[in-house]
This record gives sequence, structure tokens and C-alpha cells, in this order.
Amino acid sequence: MIGETGLAIRTEALRLGFSACGFAKAEPVSEEMARVLDHWTDNGYHADMQYMERNRHLRLDPTQLVPGCRTLIVVALNYYPKHLLPAEGYQIAYYAYGKDYHRVMKDKLYQLFSYIKMLVPHVEGRAFCDTAPLLERYWAMKTGLGFIGLNRQLIIPGKGSYFFLGVLAVDAEIEGLSDSPIIEGISCGGCKRCLMACPTGALTLDGIDCRRCLSYLTIEHRGPIPDGMVQKLGRRIYGCDTCQQVCPYNKNAQSTEEIAFDMPSEVADLTAQDWHELTPERYKALFKHSAIERAGYEGLMRNITSRN
Repeated sequence: MIGETGLAIRTEALRLGFSACGFAKAEPVSEEMARVLDHWTDNGYHADMQYMERNRHLRLDPTQLVPGCRTLIVVALNYYPKHLLPAEGYQIAYYAYGKDYHRVMKDKLYQLFSYIKMLVPHVEGRAFCDTAPLLERYWAMKTGLGFIGLNRQLIIPGKGSYFFLGVLAVDAEIEGLSDSPIIEGISCGGCKRCLMACPTGALTLDGIDCRRCLSYLTIEHRGPIPDGMVQKLGRRIYGCDTCQQVCPYNKNAQSTEEIAFDMPSEVADLTAQDWHELTPERYKALFKHSAIERAGYEGLMRNITSRN
């Protein structure tokens, strides 16, 4: 059980719009987790994301990433869209429907940290949201928020996996902190729907091979999409949600209440012809504060035109 300070922080996190909040003692990750990460990079599953090889010591120990850190406060923010793009049209990963999640999450994390500073005198720390060598899903699991599924997403029982994760690394020990996961025994069981549904076979029991992952290929990858993968794109032009769409835990996913994640009408109303005729200027105007900026204009147009 968490104490009064932890309860107050969790209550404020929920008031700010976060869907869940948990606490974990800052310490090196387990030897098993370290082996999993090394196996993933040693086999080249990270494709061209060389940054995943760098700063291994920081990735495996948050106390080295943030010296003096004693507690990791992990929050989750729902991004499941209120309205989905028509199935017959071009598809964008749900997480990129609205404003760039980095901006939204950081703003809320800073608000939460300001509140913590009122509760805990002289506390110092840093906020992270997919911006540092930190294993967010592992730490979310350690806090008891959920478990890591075969699709390598954090799954929150009863809520699903359509969540952004953010972390506050602070140099204070939260009163009454429990560092034991509360979701022990909950898992994917015998379900392998995500593995079977993955369009390219990128998902296996051994992990996710980004060299075959359509999310990686349409967002992070630079250069032409391999011929064998182009035919698997279907209507996707940015990212892929298949492994989450087929997950039973997402069957009753609730729409986000965060209006920043709503898709602007000028994007939702784009026709196939509009996408093909997109100019650099129009791209910049539409996606200036969107996660779609990650692919760049050239990358997005490659995704749109490569299937032709």
C-alpha cells in the first residue's frame, strides 16, 4: 500500500487526466531484462536505430541516468481515438491522430511535478516521455500498472494498451512506497493473436524484429521500403496498429478524453488525391505539431506513393 504522499500524487495525476499512476524504487533493471535487451540488439532487431545500442549503462540503471534518483513515478495517458479514420481510406497510427504526444505528456508531467514540489520540500528530478534511454514499459510493469504483452506493449488489465507512458525520476522516496508489481500472474496466457495477425511476421515469441515492422519502416526507416514489405502496407501510410487492434485486452478500449489527441478536421477530411498532391508547405502547415513530423515530408510521401 502507498502512503498519504503517494496517494495524493496519484489523485493529482488522475485529476490532470492521466489514466493511471504508479511508483517504483529507482534501481538497476533485473538481470533478465538486461539479457532481453542485449539479445534484441545483438540480433539486430533494432534495425538502423543505432541509438538503442548507445548508453546501455544508463538504459539499465535510472540512478545513473538521473544521479540521486530514488523513485520513478510512472503515468499512463489514454490516446485511443474518439473517431477512427474510415477503413477504406489511408490509415495513420492512432497515436499520431492529434498533437505530438511528447508535448502533451511533458506539459502534464511538469504540472504533476509542480504539485509534488508542494508536497515534498526541496525535491528535484526530471521528466521523461520517450526522450531518454529509459525502459518506460519495464518500469510501468514494476509499478504494477500492467504487464508487457507478446506485442511488446504495456497492457493495463481492464483498460488495454493504447496509452502513452511518462516518467518522473525524483530524488525523494515516496512515503509508503511499494516496489512490488501488483499484476503478477496476469499475462497473455495462450493467446497469440498479435503474432498471427502481424502483417509481416515481425512479431515472434523472440521479440519484435523492427527490420520487418511496418511501424518502423514507415516512420523511423530512411530510404526505400523493401519490396517485400511494400505489398504488406495495405492502406497504411504512417505506422501500424494491427498488433493492438487484435488484442483481446483492447476489446473494450475507452476513447480518450484528451482533446489534444483529436484529429483536426483538415487532416481527417483529406482524400487519397489530397494525400498524393500534398506539398511540403501543406505538409508543414498540417503536421507542424504532430508526431507525423517524425517521418518527414519525404518519408510520408514515400509511404503514400511506394505502393503504386
